[in-house]
Amino acid sequence: MIRTEAWVIHPLDDDREAELQLETLELSDLQPDEILAAPIYGCWEGNMSHALRRKPVDICRLRMEATVVLGNAGVVRVLEVGSHVQDLREGDACALIPVGSSDAHGFLTRVFGYDARGSVGMLAKRTKLKREQLYRIPQPSRHSLAQWAAISIRYLTAYDNWKVAIACYRAQMSVADDPKPWVWGWGGGVSLAELQLAASFGCRVAMIASTDARLAQIAAAGIAPVDRRNFPDLCFDAARFASDPSYSLRYMRSEGVFLRAVREHTGEGRVGIFIDNVGAPVLRATLRALGRQGVVTSSGWDQGGTMVTSRIEACMNRHSFVHTHGVRHSVAVEACDYMAGSDWMPPCGQPTWHWHDIPDLARRFTSNALDTYFPIFEINPDLA
Repeated sequence: MIRTEAWVIHPLDDDREAELQLETLELSDLQPDEILAAPIYGCWEGNMSHALRRKPVDICRLRMEATVVLGNAGVVRVLEVGSHVQDLREGDACALIPVGSSDAHGFLTRVFGYDARGSVGMLAKRTKLKREQLYRIPQPSRHSLAQWAAISIRYLTAYDNWKVAIACYRAQMSVADDPKPWVWGWGGGVSLAELQLAASFGCRVAMIASTDARLAQIAAAGIAPVDRRNFPDLCFDAARFASDPSYSLRYMRSEGVFLRAVREHTGEGRVGIFIDNVGAPVLRATLRALGRQGVVTSSGWDQGGTMVTSRIEACMNRHSFVHTHGVRHSVAVEACDYMAGSDWMPPCGQPTWHWHDIPDLARRFTSNALDTYFPIFEINPDLA
């Protein structure tokens, strides 16, 4: 058996949020197709906070396990390989590809370190992985291991989603029709990563945020920052809009300011592709900002997973809707290869959280008290 220290969560019988507890786990002996690895750095992901809130699902109950170790973004050092693993060796540094399970075509169905049964995530000092869950980082690398640690969810998801979204847009609007489409984004790190990628494809890009620090990060990434605080009441509730005149007036004022900002940036044009990982509260505004033949693309639903749209308006405007989840394994490898040879990466110099401070990181992330889009934590920094 392999013993390791880990931050774990357990199922509860009431509605309280789960809490991280530091415990010692025992992992089964290494199998021929497995790799024993030591996580070096991890990146706190939104789905980890969802698991602590136990919303939309209780991960422990879903996995039918009494102990769950979260963490699906990070970098590991290979310690030992099973006899069937031929192309990795002790000492290799690898980025995690968090495909816990996939369908017959390689598309993700369960996420390692989240809802995939039996997976021991990056909140453990030791874990076991399969070969397809690791991307060996080329050495020397132009990027730091901490930067690589942030790519597993946000950047791989962004790459996969962008491939589908731009293909969908180009199916109607050729390069001759719109050589440099405007791409806008709501949301966090995935949207930032996808907008960086869109810019590298020659698109004009803008992102909405509500703090000075995040607006500065957006600008530093070469993306036009749009201050969310200029339209504070842009949070649509259909029932309240119909019944509360004061609310509807405030909403319409904010929507008007938002649409003016779109026009100012696009020069009376509209958005070609809108990355909307927020969901229901901003969907109405997203659609009003979208041009004809435009695409709304999403890989998340941070503030609402139900869409209510007019099929008539969508058809008349030839709007398309793209939805993706996670990443296809082959596309993950393609994305990592692209990152290895380009500057498409999380910004360097992110502050890191120490191992024993991870519960505080979780609390601060859940309460939206962090300015960074990529909260990096240390697990075994001595192996970096």
